[in-house]
Amino acid sequence: MKAVVELLEAYRRSRRRVNAREFLRLIVPDPDAHAVTLNQYRFNEAASCTELATLIQQLDGQPPELVRDLAQHLAEEAQHAAWLTELLVELDLSVENPPRLSYLSEFNHLLDPQVKQPHHHEDFVIASLAAINASEKRGCENFAAHIYVLKQQPQTAEVSKICQTIERIWVEEVEHIHWGNRWLAHIAAQSPAHRRQVEVAKLRYGLIEQAAYKATLDLTIGAEWRRVQDLVSIARTMPLWTGIQYFVTRLPRTVLAPDLQITRIYYIRQALQQNPQEFLKLLPTLIWGAS
Repeated sequence: MKAVVELLEAYRRSRRRVNAREFLRLIVPDPDAHAVTLNQYRFNEAASCTELATLIQQLDGQPPELVRDLAQHLAEEAQHAAWLTELLVELDLSVENPPRLSYLSEFNHLLDPQVKQPHHHEDFVIASLAAINASEKRGCENFAAHIYVLKQQPQTAEVSKICQTIERIWVEEVEHIHWGNRWLAHIAAQSPAHRRQVEVAKLRYGLIEQAAYKATLDLTIGAEWRRVQDLVSIARTMPLWTGIQYFVTRLPRTVLAPDLQITRIYYIRQALQQNPQEFLKLLPTLIWGAS
């Protein structure tokens, strides 16, 4: 719980600019927080298999080369989930869904209809590739930062085992980014119109990914309003009427933020049960963003 307080305070000090190394320096030394992070990785890798399987079905075999590549991608994500599960079991850590906000849940909430409902096949392919590429880049950044922080720790058998597992995953995730870049570049080279379409998609899904990631870290009062601001930025990358529809349909969940409220309550309850003194530190941090 101490790591949670320090994490929220670091986020406030950084003016909500995400620095993966700084946050993981707080997480790794805390056994409970570190276990939650490893479970988050496992959860995300497993959930991405479902997303990729759905995408393959939606593509309906076209183009075959992309379907082939996505099938290989799915197999590797499943292997990553298996490696992380084996790691948790070997270290005698709990294997469970993480209790905090889900990055994938926020990411899917912010996706636009072009990804969720493929009305035009080519637009759907570009949007899907850009969305995958944006989330893979975040995963690589986090894995690289995690490896760096682990190598600064005393090299116990546990630390070495965790580092080796994450390094194995990171190598394949880097190749996933290269794969996505190659596909997007191939499409962009077809015509100036395709190039513009790819550029807009990369901008939109980059904003969506950043908003989803920030949402998992920002628990302080006012987080709902900052989410609305991110929603506006994303909507501005769309044609006017499409952007208005996108904003209006996602506004209620963004303002109410049920996952955010559940996460706040979870951490307050944990602090009260484990250490009332930590609760006194956590509560003002959640309310004002400062301890």
